[in-house]
This record gives sequence, C-alpha cells and structure tokens, in this order.
Amino acid sequence: MLYQPGHRKFEVEDPAALLGELCRHSPATLVTYTAEGFRSTILPLLFDPADGPHGTLRGHWARGNPQWREVGEATQGLAIFNGPDAYVSPSWYPEKRVTGKVVPTWNYITVQAQGRLRVRHETEWLLAHVRRLVNRHEEERPDRWSLDDAPADYIETQARAIVGLEIEIDRLDGKRKLGQNRSDADIAGAIAGLGSGDAGDLAVAAAMLEEQRR
Repeated sequence: MLYQPGHRKFEVEDPAALLGELCRHSPATLVTYTAEGFRSTILPLLFDPADGPHGTLRGHWARGNPQWREVGEATQGLAIFNGPDAYVSPSWYPEKRVTGKVVPTWNYITVQAQGRLRVRHETEWLLAHVRRLVNRHEEERPDRWSLDDAPADYIETQARAIVGLEIEIDRLDGKRKLGQNRSDADIAGAIAGLGSGDAGDLAVAAAMLEEQRR
C-alpha cells in the first residue's frame, strides 16, 4: 500500500490515468514475495484499463528469470511505475529567509498497481503481446522497426525464450508529491531552483507547474 500523508494533498484522484501515462514511457519494477524472499524485475508493461474493475497489466519475463516459476494461484504482484523525481533544496524557499523553518525534501510522481499474477505460455499470446509492445514504442520513431522486419522463424524462436504475465489489478494508488503543502512563494522558488538543473530536475519543475494549473 502506498503511503499517503494525512492531508492527502499528494493523492491522485485518477490513478488509472496516471498509470496509462507513466507506463507508455517508464518500465515497472515488478515485486513478488515467495518462500525465497522478495524478487523484483524491471519490465515494460502494457495497460488495458477496460479489462477488469481496475484494468489489467501485461508483460513478459525472460524464461531464465526465476520469478515466473514462483507464481502460484494466489501470488500477488506489485508493479511500481516511477515518473520524474528530484531533490528540493530548502535554500530555494523564501520561507528560509523569513523563519528558517525549512528542510530538504524529494519531489516525485509514482503509481503502484497490485493484483493477482497469471503466467502465460501460449505462443500466439506472446507474439501478439510483443507486437503490441514493439508498436507502442516504435510508433513515433522516424525509422520504425516492425516485428515483420525479422524472419518469422527467428521471432518464434525468440518468443520461446520468454514467458508472459498478466496482473489483474485489485488496488491502484497514485501520488504526485510536488510541493502542494508549501506556499505559492515556496513552490515558485523550488520551480526556479529546479529550472537550472538536469533533465530530471526540469521534468519535475514542469510537473509542478502543471500541478499548479489543476
């Protein structure tokens, strides 16, 4: 379960929309717990929001990955999708010069999906899934690669080296921690400070500006 402060200013009203946004560009960290302890794998996943009450996630493991072998009828998976994140210095807050009562923090965007895991071995399912996944990531590229660009027998051989997965989501939580608990002046100061940073800082600054417009 994702921690949400009591004021709930960071809670996302539509976590499914946030999941749809993040999973297009960010892989998930898929966590499971078994008798061997915790296991995790970083995976790109597809989200079908209309498939089930909270939607369904679909992806695949390498067949050599032991995580899939430990999936039983009741195994739960936790898929964590992280958006941009950045350190926020208290020196950016005007409040520092007024009272000095400021501390550092970390701003971020995340969504977590939890549900029952199912393993898929069918070749047709795997080929269709991989085609969808490839098309999603290639669709905006000028030199698009297609599954059909490779020999069919080669693709089928590669498909035998993976194992499919589905997560029927039964809990979905989102969080946009972007300074909503600070004054407008402090938010503006943080945005200005992040504006001179790296690409991750700039992405958080843009998200903070977007949050202010909501």
